[in-house]
Amino acid sequence: MKKILTFFQKPSRGLALAVILIVLGSLLANAFNTSIYQVDVTRISFDTEKGTLSGLLYMPKGSSSEDPRPTIVTTHGYLNSAEMQDAPAIELSKRGFVVLALDMYDHGHSMSKLDTENASAFFSFWPTALNDAVQYMYEQPYVKKDAAGNGLIAVSGHSMGGYSTTMAMVMDEQAFAQTGIRKIHAGLTVGADFLWTSYLEVTGEVAGAAMGPRVSGKIAGHFDEFFFDMAAAAEGRSVTYKDYILQPEGMAFLGNPENPEPGIFYTLENGGQRVIYTPNETHPWNHFSKETTANQIDFYQKAFEGDLSTAQVYLNAENQTWFLKELFEGIAMIGFFLLFVPLATLILQNVKGLQGTTYLAEGKQTSLTSGNPLILGIIVLISAAFPAYFYPTLMGKIPEKLLWLQRGAEVLIALSVVALALSFFVVAYKTKANKVIAVIAILFSVFGRFMATNAADFFKQSAYFNAPTVNQFAYWAVASAVFAVLFMAVLHFITASKSQTVGLQTYGLTKQPMDILKGFCLAVLLVLSGVAVLFIIDVVFTTDFRFWTFAVKTFNMKHVISALGYMPIFLIFYLVNAIAVHKTTHGLKYGKRIAILMNIGGLVTFLVLQYGMLFITGTGIDPSQSLTSIILIGIVPVLLIATLFTKKLTEKTGNIYTAVFLNTMLMTLITVANTVVYNKLV
Repeated sequence: MKKILTFFQKPSRGLALAVILIVLGSLLANAFNTSIYQVDVTRISFDTEKGTLSGLLYMPKGSSSEDPRPTIVTTHGYLNSAEMQDAPAIELSKRGFVVLALDMYDHGHSMSKLDTENASAFFSFWPTALNDAVQYMYEQPYVKKDAAGNGLIAVSGHSMGGYSTTMAMVMDEQAFAQTGIRKIHAGLTVGADFLWTSYLEVTGEVAGAAMGPRVSGKIAGHFDEFFFDMAAAAEGRSVTYKDYILQPEGMAFLGNPENPEPGIFYTLENGGQRVIYTPNETHPWNHFSKETTANQIDFYQKAFEGDLSTAQVYLNAENQTWFLKELFEGIAMIGFFLLFVPLATLILQNVKGLQGTTYLAEGKQTSLTSGNPLILGIIVLISAAFPAYFYPTLMGKIPEKLLWLQRGAEVLIALSVVALALSFFVVAYKTKANKVIAVIAILFSVFGRFMATNAADFFKQSAYFNAPTVNQFAYWAVASAVFAVLFMAVLHFITASKSQTVGLQTYGLTKQPMDILKGFCLAVLLVLSGVAVLFIIDVVFTTDFRFWTFAVKTFNMKHVISALGYMPIFLIFYLVNAIAVHKTTHGLKYGKRIAILMNIGGLVTFLVLQYGMLFITGTGIDPSQSLTSIILIGIVPVLLIATLFTKKLTEKTGNIYTAVFLNTMLMTLITVANTVVYNKLV
């Protein structure tokens, strides 16, 4: 392995390896996405009264107006996009169904044109999204109808997509009362109960009545972080074990049979058939599960029994290939991230104007640890612990816990003032560096207290900050950056002496504006190159770079505008992070590993404890952290990759600026493209 790594250290070889992984991974991902070219996969879009809906249309070979097929319209949950439905889309299109994997309004490539008030924007995505898509699909000649004109269409969705599924059936039943035609034949919700539809007066009873004679089902994971236990959800402690089939709502959904069992279809008096599946899975696990995918296959084969085209083939539910598409997209994603360092090296070797001043002393220990493993261990532990321990507090802006940060900031204000006084009156501390760092510590302590005291005023949802979960991440990131600055200041004064030489170079910084500009220009070239590769792959193979919930996907102008608004915020985070990583690990033998522990060690520990306790005891270590725990699964790889970029590009360029600008631009684009962005821009 060492010889292989050494071989690819040459930038031209490293770049070639990245390109091979991208092309080969994407080619094979496309092959399995299309079921070895038996299904045409295209991105479509269509206008509605509310805006534009987009999605991936899976058309089996032979499906046409002469051979129309039963059709499934499936959609994602909050913060996701159509690509998250690749498992059911691949498996059902392989079995001859037409499938539309839909981007909901203001997710992925879909856009809303409604002037929605931000406070109620959550309810603008899902109440009509699937119903609007059904209206479009019903008119397509390749979608099968029965002799009476009823649509042989199923609706399905994960999480928020499950609410949209329920609402689509309710609206379809309301339309049936006027037209005598049901366009929706069946509905399956995945990872969703009636918690949010009840806000629109669609309770379990209302929804149950509206489902009528349709075939309806629910996939209700035992370890779902959100749903399937109304009492736990009402208490805000929902990261617990559930058994929905024994809950009152689940029993009522099935028609209150005695001793209900998962996977069994129950027939109601109105002729409707109902089923509940209960896999031992968490909420995001539904996306990456052979069991859940098998449940969906079984459901649709039952729902459309007798309505299938003669050209459709029966395949056992265990016959699944979707995970190979995920595997090869993951390989392509590795190639994508491997692209940047050798490309940067080649650009620097061939474009003389971008070569800055190499001002970091190679191999020289510049950190305050001086190689002391005990001090280093303490620094790494504290660096990893703060952002992890306060992650729920900062993401949720929990007032009572923010009080701790307020008090801590007040203590640091006092200590910083003392340090400033020492720098004037105590001989051992009379240095310009001590005065500057003391002033910085005072300013950041005051700002930190202001952040903790006025949390509600930071990154409020608005036309500018128009991505809700990015707002949460931004608050956490800025708070973590403030802590890092203060922690470095404390370390400085613990070890400070008059003889100590401290300058910008000590922290990986430079006085030369041209070095900063060159670092920025190089980063822009790298980002533009990466974006070009991403869009070329999308055009040629209709795939992107992803593995499970982490993805690098294409975006549109609204994402770019939104990302530009957030980039100054994340620039602060990645700059401070790069300084801290450099100050602590530069010159150390295992510098990259130590940097990784600093940045994600604590966060990974939180996830292990949260989900470990959930599966072992039936309750997460913090059962109130449902959405934030799931978001963290996507944050960890972002920070891991950013850390590696920081270390590798700093080595190659001799400064931190290229890595800082690359991380800011690339990671912000990736983050924004994978979440909801309200279409209310300045």
